[in-house]
Amino acid sequence: MATTNISMFLLPIVLLLIWVSPAALSCSPHEKKALLQIKQELGNPSKLSSWNASTDCCSWNGIQVECSNTKPYHVSQLELYGLDLPGPVNIPPSIFNLLDLEQLSLFEMPNLTGPIPSQITNLKKLQILYIFSTSVSGPIPDSLAQIKTLWSINLYGNNLSGTLPPSLPSLPTIHVIFLDNNRISGPIPDSYGSFASKNLVTLAMSHNLLSGKIPASLKGLDVYFLDLSWNRLEGDGSVLFGAEKSTEDIRLAGNLFSFDIGKVEFGRNISRLNLKHNRIYGKLPEGLTKLQHLTRLNVSYNQLCGPIPQGGRLQGYFPIDASSFASNKCLCGPPLPPCK
Repeated sequence: MATTNISMFLLPIVLLLIWVSPAALSCSPHEKKALLQIKQELGNPSKLSSWNASTDCCSWNGIQVECSNTKPYHVSQLELYGLDLPGPVNIPPSIFNLLDLEQLSLFEMPNLTGPIPSQITNLKKLQILYIFSTSVSGPIPDSLAQIKTLWSINLYGNNLSGTLPPSLPSLPTIHVIFLDNNRISGPIPDSYGSFASKNLVTLAMSHNLLSGKIPASLKGLDVYFLDLSWNRLEGDGSVLFGAEKSTEDIRLAGNLFSFDIGKVEFGRNISRLNLKHNRIYGKLPEGLTKLQHLTRLNVSYNQLCGPIPQGGRLQGYFPIDASSFASNKCLCGPPLPPCK
């Protein structure tokens, strides 16, 4: 009888513990429904086999679904990559029902196609947006600037086209922008010389179809890593330099920039400088010998002339060698043949 009474006493407590288990509360029915719709919209790929209605969505494995660690629990991070999509599939619209997402990552899916939907602005808390190595196409939505929480944007290696959205620099907290390896065309807007965020460290837009004269406003751009290489940009690229700038890595190769490099003042932090395949002219400045952090330099295939400054890391510092200065109008001196 005593055993029976104790069991009857403990049973409601056990049921109560099960009822209030954090795991049972961690996934809202609304968000689980959205995730299951995403799975269906993607054609039910095998890597999402753990996604089912009978388990907690915050414990689904194989593909990353993370939830906030405080009540009310919400899906805060969704990472979908390398899925075996059955054929061309657009970005699932149900993603934009996960209103508490802080990070969205979609990558390494060649069959992911279509545009970036306008509904992305529903994600008012989004901090990190990664869509790369897919076949997503169409323009970069100008409306991205409405997501004021964005910290990092990586749209590398897609089929994006159209022009650069002029409103992107208005993002107040943006730190990193990667737009490389797409088909983005047209000029760089004047607004890219004045970012609202004072914390922008990376702006990479290489291997696109950008064209036209570089705006003078870019004189105000100061980032650690700047990559505009392999586009069709022209004009006075010297505005991107300045003794006061903190830039460490600048890549302008494969454009039509034309300016007198002898008048350029380089920031002391520069470690990598790639200016090859342009129309840059003049004499290399002595200031290059004072760059104590320089590890990479390439000014080949330009119209430079005169003796290469001696000292610093310009001679005998691998991999800065003769190939770094090759195919210019009349550069001479070590590591090239002597001046006549």
